[in-house]
Amino acid sequence: MGLDKRKKLMENWLQKVLDTTEFSCKPASNDASFRRYFRVTLDAKTFIVMDAPPEKEDCDSFVYIADLLVKRGINAPKLFHISIEKGFLLLSDLGSESYLDKLTEQTANKYYGDATLALHEMHTLQLNELKIPPYNLDLLQQEMTLFKDWFIGKLLNITLSTQEEEALSEVQTALASSALEQPQVFVHRDYHSRNLMVTEESNPGVIDFQDAVEGPITYDLVSLYRDCYIAWPDEKIYAWLDIFLQQRKKRGCADQFDKKQFYQWFDWMGVQRHMKAIGIFSRLLLRDAKQGYLKDIPRTLTYVLDVCSRYDELKSLTKLIQAHQVEARFEQYLKERSPS
Repeated sequence: MGLDKRKKLMENWLQKVLDTTEFSCKPASNDASFRRYFRVTLDAKTFIVMDAPPEKEDCDSFVYIADLLVKRGINAPKLFHISIEKGFLLLSDLGSESYLDKLTEQTANKYYGDATLALHEMHTLQLNELKIPPYNLDLLQQEMTLFKDWFIGKLLNITLSTQEEEALSEVQTALASSALEQPQVFVHRDYHSRNLMVTEESNPGVIDFQDAVEGPITYDLVSLYRDCYIAWPDEKIYAWLDIFLQQRKKRGCADQFDKKQFYQWFDWMGVQRHMKAIGIFSRLLLRDAKQGYLKDIPRTLTYVLDVCSRYDELKSLTKLIQAHQVEARFEQYLKERSPS
């Protein structure tokens, strides 16, 4: 169904559930998926309506996780009307100011502090009571393969040698093993500055959680502190990690790992996530004609290179990237795409 037909269907649905035609409906934001969001204004109140075409997206997980988080006291959208069959949800409006809009040197400690406290609450969810999939070996490996397939292969047109393929596979196996040996918790999976909304009460507003899994404790911390959309000095990042660990101790968590181990888990988790992100950004362009994420690839690639250079087990990935002049080739790719 075309987008215009979807919008008309959505407006007809809104008329029925709101029992009025006296509302306005304007685009609120787009998503890296097939979802779209609109802001509905009715009697000076605003709501968000999600358009998730049922043949492309599954609303069930969104509904389930939203309810889970709200009951835990996390500021996730409340659901007012649901049509799984049509792919429409009417939600509470958490505003239009994301963390990315508001993060500065002055606000970072406050905003990240709030986001970390919300993470602690998510980590108290009992996994044996949740209906979420595990972040297993197959999924971890599948995500990292996006880097080779979509970025290295399709975007930059680089063919790796058999030796390079084997070296890359060894790195990916090491990264996946590191993820699986960590304490497993509720993982939002996209806990970054575009999915955290600045709210006056119960900051932050948490969105885009429908892909939540049971996974590594450092995953959402990497999404938060080594964000693909905004970079911070390592000094700040490790200080925030120290605060996170101190808070866990105060909350009575008897962790069986030391800080050095936690830092390594965090670093290696970042390489896994950033390889995935670079692959997804490339796929969004090549498959979905969404080019807005290309500008975030250099920052994300820098994370990969910086971290891999610190660990002997990961240096073969650095060598591969350098041997093929990946940074320079991508820069040239951007120049060729930009209007003259």
